[in-house]
Amino acid sequence: MNTVDVSGHVFEVAWRKSSYSGAEGGQCVEVAATADAIWVRDSKNPTGPVLALGQAAWTGFLTSAVSR
Repeated sequence: MNTVDVSGHVFEVAWRKSSYSGAEGGQCVEVAATADAIWVRDSKNPTGPVLALGQAAWTGFLTSAVSR
């Protein structure tokens, strides 16, 4: 369990790595879900920027990604 601090608001999150991430590393993302948002970060830079998406935006992203 980790925390995400966004503008002074701290969220407890449990990060999950993409199932497409291989053992050799590569281009990986991690996601975490809270009641407020779906959080996305680069697994190679866990202290770097974090993207927060609302439920509708996350659903739209997944729909678009799956259809490609």
